Amino acid sequence: MTTPIKCPKKLIEVALPLDDINVAAAREKSIRHGHPSTLHLWWARRPLAAARAVLFAQMVNDPSEYIEGDRRTRNWKNRVELERERLFKIIRALVKWENTNNEAVLEEAREETRKSWRETCEMNKRHPQAAELFNPARLPAFHDPFAGGGAIPLEAQRLGLESHASDLNPVAVLINKAMIEIPPKFAGRAPVGPIPAGEKQGEMHADWSGARGLAEDVRRYGHWMREQAQQRIGHLYPKVEITATMAKDRPDLKPLVGQQLTVIAWLWARTVRSPNPAYSSVEVPLASTFLLSTKAGKEAWVKPVVSGSTYRFEVRTAAAGQGKPPASAKNGTKLSRGANFQCLMSDTPIEPDYIKAEGIAGRMGERLMAVVAEGARSRVYLDPTEAMEAIAKSAQPTWRPDTPLPDDPRNFWTLSYGLTKFGDLFTPRQLVALTTFSDLVGEARERIRTDALQTGMPGDTRGLDAGGTGATAYAEAVCIFLAFALDKVADRGSTIGRWDPTPTQSGIINTFSRQALPMTWDFAESNPLGDASGNYVSGAALVAKAINACRPNIFGVASQADASSQQISTDKLVSTDPPYYDNIGYADLSDYFYIWLRRSLRATYPSLFATVAVPKGEELVATPYRHDGKEGAETFFLNGMTLAMHNIAELAHGAFPVTIYYAFKQSETKDAGTASTGWETFLAAVIRAGFALTGTWPMRTELGNRLIGSGTNALASSIILVCRRRHDDTPSISRKDFLRELKDELKEALEAMLGGEGNASPIAPVDLAQAAIGPGMAVYSQYAAVLEANGEPMSVHSALTLINKQVDETLGGENFDADTNFCLGWFQDVGWSAGDYGTANTLAQAKATSVEGAQAAGVLEAKAGKVKLLKPADYPADWDPREDNRTPVWEALHQLIRALSQGGESAAGKLLARMPERSGDIRRLAFWLYTLCERKGWADDARNYNELVTAWYAIENTSHESGELHTQGSLDV
Repeated sequence: MTTPIKCPKKLIEVALPLDDINVAAAREKSIRHGHPSTLHLWWARRPLAAARAVLFAQMVNDPSEYIEGDRRTRNWKNRVELERERLFKIIRALVKWENTNNEAVLEEAREETRKSWRETCEMNKRHPQAAELFNPARLPAFHDPFAGGGAIPLEAQRLGLESHASDLNPVAVLINKAMIEIPPKFAGRAPVGPIPAGEKQGEMHADWSGARGLAEDVRRYGHWMREQAQQRIGHLYPKVEITATMAKDRPDLKPLVGQQLTVIAWLWARTVRSPNPAYSSVEVPLASTFLLSTKAGKEAWVKPVVSGSTYRFEVRTAAAGQGKPPASAKNGTKLSRGANFQCLMSDTPIEPDYIKAEGIAGRMGERLMAVVAEGARSRVYLDPTEAMEAIAKSAQPTWRPDTPLPDDPRNFWTLSYGLTKFGDLFTPRQLVALTTFSDLVGEARERIRTDALQTGMPGDTRGLDAGGTGATAYAEAVCIFLAFALDKVADRGSTIGRWDPTPTQSGIINTFSRQALPMTWDFAESNPLGDASGNYVSGAALVAKAINACRPNIFGVASQADASSQQISTDKLVSTDPPYYDNIGYADLSDYFYIWLRRSLRATYPSLFATVAVPKGEELVATPYRHDGKEGAETFFLNGMTLAMHNIAELAHGAFPVTIYYAFKQSETKDAGTASTGWETFLAAVIRAGFALTGTWPMRTELGNRLIGSGTNALASSIILVCRRRHDDTPSISRKDFLRELKDELKEALEAMLGGEGNASPIAPVDLAQAAIGPGMAVYSQYAAVLEANGEPMSVHSALTLINKQVDETLGGENFDADTNFCLGWFQDVGWSAGDYGTANTLAQAKATSVEGAQAAGVLEAKAGKVKLLKPADYPADWDPREDNRTPVWEALHQLIRALSQGGESAAGKLLARMPERSGDIRRLAFWLYTLCERKGWADDARNYNELVTAWYAIENTSHESGELHTQGSLDV
């Protein structure tokens, strides 16, 4: 029999300063330069702040485990709370972006983890494997078996742990090698490359500690590669000379006559032959917009000029005194959503089926619409010329990636239009540029090795794959990062990237602005030799800054391994972020970069790049097209994830819980409750693997303005599942007892989530249904089985349905004052519309009030036999709850929404200060109304309630300040 390990509760199983973590995570999402995520694109990365906080709390013992005394006394509880607050203070400092590499802050956190580890070792000193499992002088190593973009392994390394990362995807493996494995190999070395021409580096650059030298060489050789590329393909990217002819009708160009401007982007529109027989020889544009710039006073747009059976594009600008763009410019030649266009020559509609047929037949072309050049103070928009177009089309690529695009209609939309291979996503000029830089990565390898030997670096001929640390391995290391810079060029250098004319962006939208490859009709071709978006030197500089953010003084290793069979997790601390069911097809998407990385780095990592494309057969994503439909995909995911989770449960160090990030919104709302195949399948896998949930935390790890979430109530949190292996002798429980425990547990948990005592800020309504799964499933998973009346085990689906039903009952029901209960019922029936007085009066009487009473309370208007609830904007701005003797919670809530929308958090806080005793009920009602509106599809109304609760922390702080000021004022009187 295996000797049990004594496992003290960890902080993450009891309490966390969620609001501080959430604020730091949200802020971090907007940081670009120097953030490790800018090393290479990866989808759905976790914020470093969240990963760091979770790991720290996963390793540190909760104070209730080591503070002695009578646990029943208030004194003991106060001491525990004070100690937790001390740990919270460490976390608050730890998650701040400016403290990412603050050694004082990090060392304080590391010492706390070492202290907890020594306590755990002392508790287990008589364990038969104490020598290998509980060495107080050495913390266990860390492992993430679904390493992906590498945020969690990097933060484990930053906290002083030997870090191991594994993934099945070779692109993910390479990213992790670049973050945790390679920088420590070459820490403290000075750069070997030549300083770029025209630069001077003084004493301020003499500190080459950490990864600074490696980063500097990436930057230096990035310049060298551009110089070489300029010599080889510079003729394909000529500057534009502004002539007197060009300025004849463009007074804004006259000061530029004679100057040669660097092109920022060439803007193209795809074309098909006109479906009108009279113009069947004309290739007409499929342009989704003709707008170039929408900045006030600097508007620019393309004007198509038709002449007989031909047309040309001319650029118009406000700066040239040509007014503002016509309304028609906004939609280009597009008629409606999808592939619906209008023939420029004849106004004939161009149907999607026609465009698809033309594309599949290879008859889709492109036409240059405009050129964007770099002026002295602003961008210059120019007419296209035949010479410009001829130069672009003169490019003759010697290689093109012929890897087929996946036949996945959900995420890959180009196949229907004849773009079926990755090579089809690039223009000939883009392919020439990318292959040129790819070739130069190989040439740079030899140059770097030679330069390194000349500086005295050891002439070890072993490469990185063989464990070398000399000149050969160093050259390969620098080239990995140079290949990453090439991938940045590829991300902004395809025919999927579009031009954004808005003032906030005004540039090229990268290929992966979303987790898919959509079909685009007009696209922007960047200049990789220039200085604007999509150029190689900037890509190398971004990579160099990201290298400096890594942690190069702790050992790390990244390897390719299947999570279901890997043995790396043995006796290690485990935290991981597995695939979210079918949300993201990582393998399919990463092929876009794999094809270029393989071409550049196959000699460095032959085993990692052995396959033509990224391995997909064993990827744990529920992809219907790969697994014979939805049912087959679900079965594959469940079985594979169960194996992976079981493997982790068996191997992970028993002294620590395992933490798992998961973000998959519940989406299927039915009479029986809300459920989701993704969540059901994942949770079933976790529980079948032998895990019990001991804690769950919703963390706001997604940026609210990301493309997929813009204008929607998209899930913004990841749920952190805290799991421990369930004991083999765990008993079963009846359905009746489960429901009793569930009700008690959820009541307490929901009070905390709504912003009760001990919780820094409430969970946003958009995340509540997701977050409530945690405590509910914690009850369900702690038993071997929940037995139905017929003796059969309760399914995860049934458990989720009961959990959601219990959440509804806790939030809703007739738990408010009579007027509010009536408003709830009336809103559920008619929303903000007017309804029949008789029906309203019947409902009001059933809720122990009357229509007249509710009208007197100020929540509705009743006239002409109709009853209508007041919208937030309809409520009076001079309302004071202290002078209102009938204030339903409904009125208080909607007055707060009005105040927030009209005066911001300050105004709402001042109003809340006048009715602090209603705070809890207001929040609870907001949650319930959000849930109701979301289910009915009332997105705008749902957003109002979500925004109020999301801002609650700031509103409450303001209310406290207002209350204190008011109190002081009364004393003065």
